[in-house]
Amino acid sequence: MSTPKNPDWVVQANQEGEVFDLPSVVALDYDSLVNAAIKKSGLNDFGEDYWQAPLKTLCADLDQIAELTLMGRLMARNDILLWLDSRLQITDLTNKHPEILEQEVAAPMFIVGLPRSGTSILFEVLAQDPDVGVPKMWEALLPCPPPQSDTYLSDPRIERAHQLFTQWNRMVPEFASVHEMAGDIPAECGLIMAGSFISDHIASLHMTDNYGAWHAQADLTKAYEWHKIMLQVLQWKNPRKRWLLKAPAHQSKLDVLLKIYPDARIIQTHRDPIKCMGSATNLMACLFKMRSNKAFNAAAFDEFLVGEATAQRLELVIDQVAKGVVSEKSICDSRYCDLMDEPVACVEKIYQHFDMPLSDIAKQGMLDYLAAKPQGKFGAHNYQSDVSDRHWFDRYQQHYGVPSEV
Repeated sequence: MSTPKNPDWVVQANQEGEVFDLPSVVALDYDSLVNAAIKKSGLNDFGEDYWQAPLKTLCADLDQIAELTLMGRLMARNDILLWLDSRLQITDLTNKHPEILEQEVAAPMFIVGLPRSGTSILFEVLAQDPDVGVPKMWEALLPCPPPQSDTYLSDPRIERAHQLFTQWNRMVPEFASVHEMAGDIPAECGLIMAGSFISDHIASLHMTDNYGAWHAQADLTKAYEWHKIMLQVLQWKNPRKRWLLKAPAHQSKLDVLLKIYPDARIIQTHRDPIKCMGSATNLMACLFKMRSNKAFNAAAFDEFLVGEATAQRLELVIDQVAKGVVSEKSICDSRYCDLMDEPVACVEKIYQHFDMPLSDIAKQGMLDYLAAKPQGKFGAHNYQSDVSDRHWFDRYQQHYGVPSEV
């Protein structure tokens, strides 16, 4: 695995930050953040209080474990204040307009799978269907006031979000070759769930051991309920014919997802797990380097991702389908190699599984998108893969016919 680096300006800024008493200068304690959000918005009703415990755990980790730099603390504080502001604004909005919560979110489609298994490119390809609505990064981060149809493409929040998300590339230039960031690209569900403070998106940004362990065992019902409220807010003034959504983490929580969205259509992507985990390790190293100079233990992270735990995650879905927890009609399996080799046939299979029409306009849009975005467009993503844990994935690869790539 290559070691991500900060550019000189980031190194220099963080070195200057070491002169300060950072916990006092950029406070990340619970009370400071909540009080600042209340003062800025003039609101004080955050809705249900389930979010308080995870936020307190997160704040303790940020102060005591994560070893954040000056820039890291600034980024973390800004994130949390935005998520708190979203809670305040959405609670106020839905109190004034309870009809928002009565809207139907019909048959949303979710793309799930291991990180780096092709979920992003499939998400982007399927989003070319004009009948599809995808949440954009800017509206997931800044949902209030609710986006409106007539200003959706010119909303000034697009540029603000763009600067915040592309800052990630400016902090660690290598990240640009790992994952595309922009204000107007499709957003993952982890960002939509961030306002619940029960989100893998939050866990992925910092080395927050206690929060990560808590999240891994948490009941995500409230997070999915918040996810639905977010979609209802986003579609209120800008209706979507049907939602297309994506997050790798849904793969291990399909039972909860289906509790909130009983008619959900689920697409599960499949790729060689060894290849996926080598790529994901590099992704996480880049994310952590943006905010901390703490040594990244790649070997420990590899073991967590590539070993028995990941095999259990993959086999969980096999067992859930076999037991009827996830019905065969509600889930369609899609291999990365098929999307790369025969994209139209791959997409047609998905639409046929769910008995959905695929228009010629949608097909052409998907082909045009792929032609304009060849693999590696934003630079080569270099990483190593460890094949020593291949045996853990025998059942998974045989069940879905997933070829080995390394």
